[in-house]
Amino acid sequence: MELVDRIIKAYDIRGLVDSELTLDFAFAAGIAFASFLEMKKEPGTVVIGEDMRLSSPELATAFTNGLISQSFDVIRIGLAATDQLYFASGSKNLPGAMFTASHNPAEYNGIKLCLSGARPIGQDSGLSWIRESIRNGASMSLRNSGKVTEVSMLNEYVDFLFSFFPAETFAKDFKKRSISIAIDAGNGMGGYTAPTVMSRINADVHPLYFELDGTFPNHEANPIEPKNLIDLQSLVRKRKADIGLAFDGDADRCFLVDETGNLVDPSALTALIAARELSRYPGSTIIHNLICSRAVPETIREFGGTPLRSRVGHSFIKALMAESGAVFGGEHSGHFYFKDFWSADSGMLAALHAIAALLDSGKPLSKLLSPFNRYKSSGELNTRVKDQKAALNNVKNYFINSSNPIDIDELDGLTITSEMWWINLRPSNTEPLLRLNVEAKTADVTEKLVDQVLDILKRQ
Repeated sequence: MELVDRIIKAYDIRGLVDSELTLDFAFAAGIAFASFLEMKKEPGTVVIGEDMRLSSPELATAFTNGLISQSFDVIRIGLAATDQLYFASGSKNLPGAMFTASHNPAEYNGIKLCLSGARPIGQDSGLSWIRESIRNGASMSLRNSGKVTEVSMLNEYVDFLFSFFPAETFAKDFKKRSISIAIDAGNGMGGYTAPTVMSRINADVHPLYFELDGTFPNHEANPIEPKNLIDLQSLVRKRKADIGLAFDGDADRCFLVDETGNLVDPSALTALIAARELSRYPGSTIIHNLICSRAVPETIREFGGTPLRSRVGHSFIKALMAESGAVFGGEHSGHFYFKDFWSADSGMLAALHAIAALLDSGKPLSKLLSPFNRYKSSGELNTRVKDQKAALNNVKNYFINSSNPIDIDELDGLTITSEMWWINLRPSNTEPLLRLNVEAKTADVTEKLVDQVLDILKRQ
């Protein structure tokens, strides 16, 4: 029971292969998922994708065997990026399962689950039910076996991505300039999808670590960590590329490097895509999570849209998109959600928006994004604490007793806002950590606030 509780997390299932995420567990999870889908009156067929981790095929097979033992049919799409699995779920209107541990190290694997139409399954929308079913034995009924079909959907997925843009946007036409694109796939699924995508763009592509290798021999496939972007920055400078793209292990997140080799703030990309989507859907709602830069809601208002603030986490953003009818949502962690993509996230679609904006504007990426880089951010800083609640209260009381006029809300942890700056301090769901984000108009103020908060946390 303790093992099941440990690996079924808030948004997905994730654990160490063999010792935690075993073949027996995957089989039981398949049975439990079948029971859950029956209870939800979902279709009796599940689409399953897998990443390049060494354990993914056999774990997916064990999960498949659990499903077909309960008379469910399975469509296995083979190697896939997570957003490719969402495409399969959305286009076929079937529930789905993706075997991946995203950006985690090689010894991990996991399962991301969704309902038909790529609707997310999180802790409150199904994972808790599945957890209890597995803990209670995930009992199987004696039924006729379902059937398994294997099909590749890569070309259909790529066709769909390009359907979001006018045909001439990426045309290989001598009248349009060719751009230079450096891509670091981190030995993850970007190395599988990017060649097909980039073959349709008028670009010189410089690939890095495209070989699918679940041992991640070059660096972790986690581009939110600056150290994992150093090789891409060097490649951009060496090749004089117009843009650099970095994908995480399952390629559902995308980070950018500009033509100077500098890292692009994900909030700036959120603002850019928001502006583009508002040109297609004037007056629409755009979602941003609460650690995005202030520049994001400001940009949304400037382009005639309505900003809507969300908690951090894909299940919250996807639920809020369905509730509000938002056309786009962005997270500072590099996740980008599109209403026309079943409100699911797609790193490759975000990358195509950035490339399209470059081609449309004719400007260097740094100049294109400069209007959205208005503030100085600390980045996310993690601090280990003994008591998360007590630490949050200590920080809250410190600023309440200061002379600065502030606003406080607790939508997701603790957010303290003044005219010149904001602070967000959020508890980790899985570790005794607090995650700190600070933004201000100047770097000096940002650094001072970081020092103040960290000093309070150290004194706990």
